[in-house]
Amino acid sequence: MYLFNKYLYSVLTGVIAISLSSCNYLHANTSNKTNLQSLADQTNFKTPLKADKSTLISAKTVNPTIIVKPQITTNINKKTAIATSKNSITATIYQADNQCQNLVPKKVVIPAKNSLQAALGEVLEPRNSDFILAGYRVSVNSNRVATVDLRVAPDSQRTFTSLSSCEQFALFGSIKKTLTNNPTWKIKEVRFTQQGEEIYL
Repeated sequence: MYLFNKYLYSVLTGVIAISLSSCNYLHANTSNKTNLQSLADQTNFKTPLKADKSTLISAKTVNPTIIVKPQITTNINKKTAIATSKNSITATIYQADNQCQNLVPKKVVIPAKNSLQAALGEVLEPRNSDFILAGYRVSVNSNRVATVDLRVAPDSQRTFTSLSSCEQFALFGSIKKTLTNNPTWKIKEVRFTQQGEEIYL
């Protein structure tokens, strides 16, 4: 009986010792984990986050878009356009072709006031040669006969008499057809003068 008690005492002592060792081990592990967690918190260690797709898209360089705004027509522009249309007319002028065979029509917009003078200016404007005109004037009598007075410039190298048949056709033919073929003016005949003296063609 004594031996059995002694043996039981030894077994219990061993179990208690093992239990105490296990507790110390668990405590040590728990303490280590706590210390590691504390260290991680102190260093602000964080797991890197994955980039969001929207963030990546916004970070890309986007080419700038240029927006062109349409021109807005204001009431002032409309009034100006209406006033311009009321103060102008469309007329047909005639100019000789390069072969001096035909008179080619061309539509032009000219002021309604003094429209005959303006049309004549459109006919004579393209001329560029050694035959220079200093000016011109047109008048219409009650019989609807237009008299076109042409003045040769003093520095002109040529006069009316030195013009070739092609040049005469381009000058006088263009003026005559322009004035007589526009129904607005109702011109029946055209005469040409130089400083009041009639030019005979």
